[in-house]
Amino acid sequence: MGDPVRVSVVALDPMLQAGATSALLGSPDVVVVPPQEAAEVSVVVVDGIGDQVFDLLHAQRGLADRPEVVLIATDFTPAEALHAIATGARGLVRRCEADAERLGRAVSAAACGDCTVPPDMLSLLLDHEEGPASRSQWPGAGLSKREHAVLALIADGRETDEIARELCYSARTVVGVVHDITHRFRLRNRAHAVAYALRTGLL
Repeated sequence: MGDPVRVSVVALDPMLQAGATSALLGSPDVVVVPPQEAAEVSVVVVDGIGDQVFDLLHAQRGLADRPEVVLIATDFTPAEALHAIATGARGLVRRCEADAERLGRAVSAAACGDCTVPPDMLSLLLDHEEGPASRSQWPGAGLSKREHAVLALIADGRETDEIARELCYSARTVVGVVHDITHRFRLRNRAHAVAYALRTGLL
């Protein structure tokens, strides 16, 4: 067995943070460090899912040490789960199931680059990802024809100038389209935008 995984716990509610910290202390595979210290995995604990939570996930992934993220929430709809994974979560755990053993497994998997979700949710996520309804489960989830065309060409490896020529746009328009997409979905860059679109069935 290797060294324990360094884990920080982040929550909008101090009580949730204390509960998750207590559960993690019962796992021999992790060591809990203060939020200001470098960690391999951040465990983010919330009640409901909303924009503030996705912003928090994005912020954690943007830290200097770029920790993987395990998200604990009361529950997840398929759309919320897909959005969380696309935003950077490596593991999803329901609060009622977040005991030391399950949290330890989710954290260890995240540290290795694997993604874990509740077993009963996996088939729901696959069905949801394949269905047309997945495009409209959260505000602004759909792509316009122009956004779809730009992302498709980015996914094909085209540069900004090439996309502009192909679609008869200016380079500034292409940059603006990419910026609008990354801002709307709180994504890091164009590569993340393509990955997000592919994972959620938008592309």
